[in-house]
Amino acid sequence: MGGTSSTPAPRAVIFDWGGTLTPWHTVDLPQQWRVFAREVHGLPVEDPAMPVDELAEADSLAIRIHQAEERAWARGRDTHESASIEAILADAGVDAEHDRHLLALAAYRRFWEPHTHTDPQVRPLWEGLRDRGLKVGVLSNTIWSRDYHREVFQRDGVLDLLDGDVYSSEIHVVKPHPEAFLAACGAVGVQPEEAVYVGDRLFEDVHGPQQVGMRAIWVPHSDIPAGQIVEVEVTPDAQAHELLDVLDIVDGWLGR
Repeated sequence: MGGTSSTPAPRAVIFDWGGTLTPWHTVDLPQQWRVFAREVHGLPVEDPAMPVDELAEADSLAIRIHQAEERAWARGRDTHESASIEAILADAGVDAEHDRHLLALAAYRRFWEPHTHTDPQVRPLWEGLRDRGLKVGVLSNTIWSRDYHREVFQRDGVLDLLDGDVYSSEIHVVKPHPEAFLAACGAVGVQPEEAVYVGDRLFEDVHGPQQVGMRAIWVPHSDIPAGQIVEVEVTPDAQAHELLDVLDIVDGWLGR
């Protein structure tokens, strides 16, 4: 059905990033920080001949950073407070002036690189939305910077189709806080009731946008760890089993 006076036709579709625009990957989260910490200490990631004392010190640092990150994400779920990688590392006592700090960040990025690739359906989906006169946006809960995410979109050939993007690392809240969704709507220049949100999590990506009057499309293809799930009674406005299904759903709301 097309829009009515109470529910206008969509003018924008805004997307979650990880697990939605990227295929879901199960990642060894402590390993990301072992990679970082061993680079800080100048140690290879895996080598049975590594000095025991240095290895223990590096792995102790990795544990501290992982615990700091876990605390940050727990605050996000409980009080919707955002975090950045810089704040997490500072909480863990990492010296950002250490002469190997940038090398460690580069190693950390290399660890994540295979898990950041954009789903092949994104470009045809975004082109289809643009062809229909709709804006395309992104709103992501992330500890990474805007520049990093935009580098990923540029690498994967979709940045040119993006009309506006908001990352929780640059604002003070995370999804499902209403302010995050209002910021995303503002970034693409529409009112919340004119926007659709697409994501893979019921709490953050369905409950969150519906609080401010947005429609929500759930893409339930992620194997989300139990510890990251917040139970919520909510019904998505639509369900997409693959990203290109979003076009058919939006067409229905446009009355096509």
